[in-house]
Amino acid sequence: MQTTTFPGPGMNKNPLSTYMRQPKIYIKLPSQGNFWSAKSIDLPENGELPVFSMTARDELLFKTPDALLNGQAVVDVIQSCMPNIKNAWECPTIDLDTILIAIRLATYGEKMSIKHKIPNITEEVEHDIDLRMLLDQQANNTWIDQVAISNELVVFVKPLTYRHLTQTSIKSFETTRIMNMVNDDSISDERKLEMFNNSFSNLTKITVDLMAEGIYKIVTPDGEVTDKKFIQEFINNVDKSVFEIINKHLAELKVHNELKLLDFTTTEEQQAAGAPANYSIPINFNESDFFV
Repeated sequence: MQTTTFPGPGMNKNPLSTYMRQPKIYIKLPSQGNFWSAKSIDLPENGELPVFSMTARDELLFKTPDALLNGQAVVDVIQSCMPNIKNAWECPTIDLDTILIAIRLATYGEKMSIKHKIPNITEEVEHDIDLRMLLDQQANNTWIDQVAISNELVVFVKPLTYRHLTQTSIKSFETTRIMNMVNDDSISDERKLEMFNNSFSNLTKITVDLMAEGIYKIVTPDGEVTDKKFIQEFINNVDKSVFEIINKHLAELKVHNELKLLDFTTTEEQQAAGAPANYSIPINFNESDFFV
């Protein structure tokens, strides 16, 4: 009887490696590796990152509510499926949708089924969308980092990281939860007013802090300013019109880079029931069902 000798414990090569995951697809990031912090990504020379399918452990992570809420599940799965990404917390938001779509495609295939209700009627329908189309769409994402305030003042902005996005979501969730408590009849009117004012103040602070976090440089006739403390102070005390110029630029970038609405056409029977001839719906990336 012929036997096979496998490498011993001291050998590096796993005899089962041939049967382990292999890259399913390769993608280029919209950021082209820009805005990632040092050592957070290992970008190949051709810019193409390998994407592996999820493991059973990865899928289980998306069934852990706490890990989903604090973002750890998403970080762990990204680093598992895209080993060139060393620290997914530092992922710029401009790359996030591309990465999630690629992992979904590598794991479950090119089609994704979505359910939604047709506007004006109660009928629920199901459609298959092509994830390759969404990836192609994301390839057109761009980031214009310069905002000219005047001939003398130019502000340079960067996408927020997934860490900032998660921290902001948690703060917003907590603030919204507190504001919802205002409807509790067991709480006095004075206490409700105090809670509302505090929550509104917190939301305002989140908005201002996010803008300051997204600015990495300000150029003046006297030189460049990169100190985060000075930038934060500038945003806290700048004229309202300057704040609005920066905010408008960031809002336009968000609209340009977010996933486009999906367009659908209804049947004559659905239109007779009150549905519009055409309608559009957004694609929502809720990790708890997007990857299940």
